[in-house]
Amino acid sequence: MNIFQKLEKFVSDVFKTTLEIFLEALKLSPNAQGYVSGSISELLLKNNLQELGFEVKRIREKWEGKKHAQHHGDFYFRRNSESPWFVLESKGVKSNTEHWNKLYNYPKLKKVLFDYQEIIHWIDKTKDIEPQIENWISENLPEMVNSATLYSYEEIQDYLKTPPKKETDKLIAMKELANYTRDEIDKMIKDKLMYLMSKVRVLDTHFVSGAGGGERTQATPRKDEFNLISVDIFLRYNEHKFLFANPNHLDSSGKDANHLQQNYIMGFVFPQTDGTCHLDLTDEWNENFNEVCETLDAADAVNENDMQIDNRNVIVE
Repeated sequence: MNIFQKLEKFVSDVFKTTLEIFLEALKLSPNAQGYVSGSISELLLKNNLQELGFEVKRIREKWEGKKHAQHHGDFYFRRNSESPWFVLESKGVKSNTEHWNKLYNYPKLKKVLFDYQEIIHWIDKTKDIEPQIENWISENLPEMVNSATLYSYEEIQDYLKTPPKKETDKLIAMKELANYTRDEIDKMIKDKLMYLMSKVRVLDTHFVSGAGGGERTQATPRKDEFNLISVDIFLRYNEHKFLFANPNHLDSSGKDANHLQQNYIMGFVFPQTDGTCHLDLTDEWNENFNEVCETLDAADAVNENDMQIDNRNVIVE
């Protein structure tokens, strides 16, 4: 059978429907798309590590008994049969960070570029930084420079319920936007975001875990739940690409030093005119898995007797 026939049979046997219905259902469900994307990332990650010569085993999701506090990752891995086992967690980037940080407005974009000036390749550190950022935006995103400030529909409604007595620039902008519907405002923001991301995209983590699991005191992972973390940046890149970090090298949560933060700005992706992407990263993140493995301490390896490996294989012939 060719790949199409295999897919058609798989959908028929597992979902009892046609490819047309399967595809339509997948398009209508962002949650299902997210789950499939996560599975694809994990499979590609496993394949990549195996190509590097590592032995990789999937960690069982549903444990027998209480899950071990240091096994909250996706894979066990080791360099060879003589090496100890470690735990690797697989994550993706935050899907709406540009929207969340309102980078569709010029001042916000300028600020985030200024805050991370040290890692941006086109900034000359020996010269004044701010003019370089202003020039870059002017040359690459000219429509951003003098465009009106945008606010969400909810912000506008809440602000105008009790407007200030003094007519500020913000009040004037809000009054102008009040003439538009929610859909119209959403489209303005969406169009501006598409324009922005044609030239710059932000890599932002999304480390969210259920509070109370294991030894957690908040809804982010503990630093000792896994030994290394992998982030697939395909949502902001032109292909699946993995970046790696040792959680002990990431800043701790302000609420609990044993926990990771939810969000870390990993760097930026700058799309190029030839279709490639230039990647600028903070020091904590590395494209080379072997180099990150050099930061591991054998004392932090998992006890092989505690391992619960997922040996399930679902094959539809």
